[in-house]
Amino acid sequence: MVKTAKKAKDNKSSSKRKASVPENSKKKTLVEESAGSSLDDAFEGDDDVTYAESKPKKVSDDDENLDDEEVVPVEESERKITLVASKPLMQVKKGDKIVVDGKILEVDAHYVLIDHGSTREMAIELFDSKTDKDYQLRYFDDQIERTLDFYELNEILYNKRPFSKVSW
Repeated sequence: MVKTAKKAKDNKSSSKRKASVPENSKKKTLVEESAGSSLDDAFEGDDDVTYAESKPKKVSDDDENLDDEEVVPVEESERKITLVASKPLMQVKKGDKIVVDGKILEVDAHYVLIDHGSTREMAIELFDSKTDKDYQLRYFDDQIERTLDFYELNEILYNKRPFSKVSW
């Protein structure tokens, strides 16, 4: 009886070995089959497909005005800006008025945009209460006259705008 029990155990273990071999071979054939197709094979027979035309771009009144005011990049050496300061720019705070090329803008916030360690990049958030447009003055605190830039908010992006005179 002991011998038959060992044979039964040997038969079970050998059947387990036999069952595992076909599983491995199935995996190999699946991998071989999936690796054989290429992009050309995947899109074969799609020659008669026609695609819809692109939608026309929506043109709003703001977009038409932007086309009229083409922004030309200005080199640093050509830039001539007039600054009229009633107090240091670092002391400008919320509620103060800043005039940029004749537009009277109100300060909404004045904060550090990026601290570079030895210098800080500052931003002054401005808004025009008449047109409900947002603007931004950016500068480096150690080189105000040379680095002052004026931006206008369009949708979610600030676009750089040329300017010649700023007073506060």
